[in-house]
Amino acid sequence: MADVHHETIFFTGRVQGVGFRFSTLQVAKEFEVAGFVSNLADGRVRLEVEGKSEEVDAFVAAVETRMHGYIRATERIPGKRAAQFAGFTIR
Repeated sequence: MADVHHETIFFTGRVQGVGFRFSTLQVAKEFEVAGFVSNLADGRVRLEVEGKSEEVDAFVAAVETRMHGYIRATERIPGKRAAQFAGFTIR
């Protein structure tokens, strides 16, 4: 199987307890991406996402738009690897 674009993304701000993970799950349904979103103990939200580069970019932009008032910073770590996810979930 060919490698896919993968990103680990960390969102900082008021991103827990505001429906961030559920909203991200809903947005993911609009794009051809796979992965998961989870809360971290330090108050950030972690997003693991893979798919075509353009789809991942559009998906992340849509999450940032939907949760605009809550995100203070976004850290994106891109790469390529074999696909590891099927579907999109909350963890």
